[in-house]
Amino acid sequence: MSFEQELKQAACELGFDLAGIADVQPARHAAAYRAWLKEGHNADMDWIARNVETRIDPAIWQPEAESMLVLAVSYATQKPDSKVWNDPMRGRIARYAWGRDYHKVIRKRLDRLAAWIAEHGPRGVKSVYFNDARPMLEHDAALAAGLGFIGRNTLLIHPEWGSMMFLGGLLLSCKLKADAPTPGSGEKILSPAGKASDCGNCRRCLNACPTHAFPAEYILNSRLCISYQTIENRNAIPDALRPKFGNWIFGCDVCQEVCPWVKRFSHSGKAPWLVAEPDRMAPRLDELAELDDEGFLARFAGTPVMRTKRRGMLRNVAVALGNSRHPDAQAPLEKLAQDPESLIAEHARWGLSRLNDN
Repeated sequence: MSFEQELKQAACELGFDLAGIADVQPARHAAAYRAWLKEGHNADMDWIARNVETRIDPAIWQPEAESMLVLAVSYATQKPDSKVWNDPMRGRIARYAWGRDYHKVIRKRLDRLAAWIAEHGPRGVKSVYFNDARPMLEHDAALAAGLGFIGRNTLLIHPEWGSMMFLGGLLLSCKLKADAPTPGSGEKILSPAGKASDCGNCRRCLNACPTHAFPAEYILNSRLCISYQTIENRNAIPDALRPKFGNWIFGCDVCQEVCPWVKRFSHSGKAPWLVAEPDRMAPRLDELAELDDEGFLARFAGTPVMRTKRRGMLRNVAVALGNSRHPDAQAPLEKLAQDPESLIAEHARWGLSRLNDN
């Protein structure tokens, strides 16, 4: 067995579901990335626009690196119970946030794999991790390592796992035999099982987006994306978008839920940690409306939901309560309308107006 095969086997034993190897190289979609930034589609996520050249070429920030080990972990889990998922008095949370913060979970696995490489790999090899918090274009790295293709919704799709995957990896200071890269746009891709795969003529993800966040295929306007608005936006949600959110309060999975690759092929990985419990996937909105800072921390500590802070979460809750059109939403909205945090109070007043707008 070659070292590359041993490395991939070790990665799987340590909780990764897919592993691919590529030479350290500039991202093939560098021009598209620059154009996307120029159009302002990153909204106010300024960190995406920093270190542009470094993100495009990993060799700039890690000149010793020669190979990329790109890894994926499935976060597909049980299908939500429809009665809970569609309850207007519950707020939907995107699947990836149904448990512990993935950054911490994946980082621990990467650390263990780096330790394995230090023991079993070439003498003196150095490993540097990347996992959503380093200047890397992970999707392009995954393409280079043959881990799938880019769908019209801009997500990486593996023909035997779908798109519900966390990406990360290690930059290694040694030369490894690279895997065959994913073919370019328009070319058919063969999965390991021999299935031809791409999006074909399917546009379900684009058509299903509640806020029409895709101005064109393969382009996402973050300002219109429910995930951006409920998580990254620290200010008021535009009035015109609020009615389109439904009961999403943290992220959105719509463009993945409708994808045929996700519906047919996504499945739980080797070491799952996300659980489709009602209060994790769709907590009651009236209960969330009661949370103070201490209560918010007690409920969501250690999960991705902490990113919104109480201020952002209850802003989102107010919008979902208004969209519920449910009489039980009146009392919690009235309470939130008196919140000392002006952002929450304003959105609650909007919720009340929508609730009573027949």
